[in-house]
Amino acid sequence: MADLWHQFGADLAVGPTGDLALVSNPTLTQQRVLRRLLTNPLDYIWNVSYGAGLGQFVGQPAADQQIQGVILGQIFNEAAVARSPDPVIAVSSDPTGIVAVELRYADADTGTTQLLSFSVGGG
Repeated sequence: MADLWHQFGADLAVGPTGDLALVSNPTLTQQRVLRRLLTNPLDYIWNVSYGAGLGQFVGQPAADQQIQGVILGQIFNEAAVARSPDPVIAVSSDPTGIVAVELRYADADTGTTQLLSFSVGGG
């Protein structure tokens, strides 16, 4: 199923014909997972429990395991993420406060492994 292309923190994209760009799985799922993980709880007024709010951990000492737990608690709220095998979550922080996340999960429709890497912080 296609949806509008929208990377978190960016504008909608324009397609090759000048219309709004569309996206489908697996990129659509990656965009949805990223949006969920970076949205702060209470910010989405139609569902105040939506979002992991990973930005709150930027600059916090020794929060890597806590971030992994928050991600694990949120990722299965996306129907396109398979429940098995368990996702693999690697989190690292550097002295400047940047939090880097590498997330491997299985696509629920195809079973293929998907990789999503992103960082939060750093201004």
